[in-house]
Amino acid sequence: MADSSERKLDVEVARRPRHIAVIMDGNGRWAKARGLPRLAGHRAGTQALRRVIEACIEFEVPYLTIYAFSTENWKRPAHEVRGLMFLLEEVIERQLDELDGAGVRIRHIGWLDQVPRHLQQAIQGAVERTAGNRRLTLSVAFNYGARAEIVRAVRRIVAEGIPAEAIDEATIEAHLETAGMPDPDMVIRTSGELRLSNYLLWQVAYAEIYPTEVLWPDFGRESLIDAIESYAGRERRFGARPALEDGNEPSAASADPQSAGTTLGDRSYR
Repeated sequence: MADSSERKLDVEVARRPRHIAVIMDGNGRWAKARGLPRLAGHRAGTQALRRVIEACIEFEVPYLTIYAFSTENWKRPAHEVRGLMFLLEEVIERQLDELDGAGVRIRHIGWLDQVPRHLQQAIQGAVERTAGNRRLTLSVAFNYGARAEIVRAVRRIVAEGIPAEAIDEATIEAHLETAGMPDPDMVIRTSGELRLSNYLLWQVAYAEIYPTEVLWPDFGRESLIDAIESYAGRERRFGARPALEDGNEPSAASADPQSAGTTLGDRSYR
């Protein structure tokens, strides 16, 4: 928890995001800049995650979803993949007691069929042990890809014999890995990259995107405050027209969907 000398989050709870999704990027660059192996960057990234979990609890953000390992990450060198698997198991072993004691519920998003058996057991054990916690839901997207998620959801719908005319957005959402959770309100991507990288493509349809130049191992409480304050200053319309202060109808040009675009300067988004 923050002490009295630390910066306060000056955003009322109702204006904070309920669900933050994070693409944790920049571990390798952080390590390279320090002449360290990539795995050292990934290890430093686990400390950043710990700081963010603590801050989410402090700021009363009830859902945090992190992109830990994508289905495409299997293409990385074998030694790096093995190191990431070992690191996740180590984090579970060392931090599970603390997370459970803090009221953190752990969810796994993705598939375990390619994951080593001992790591499968560690993940399943953490999920089962923390299932009753409600203070913060930490969803770990591990061996996850959004396109594969949607394909699998469609296959389950077909296998259940649901007729085409009965399928709607709620049907698909109920068959996604994130079923039962609200969609993310904000996506944070560290290290200055500007892409979603096959992450929660269905769920983030109307999420606010917050890119930051900060490398993930350097991300923490202060960086999260910056992100939440940016989020709170945006107008979320979900495709609706903004209220007009003068009560007049918009001009033909502004009403034309072909001419109305995204205005970055005033954070006014379609």
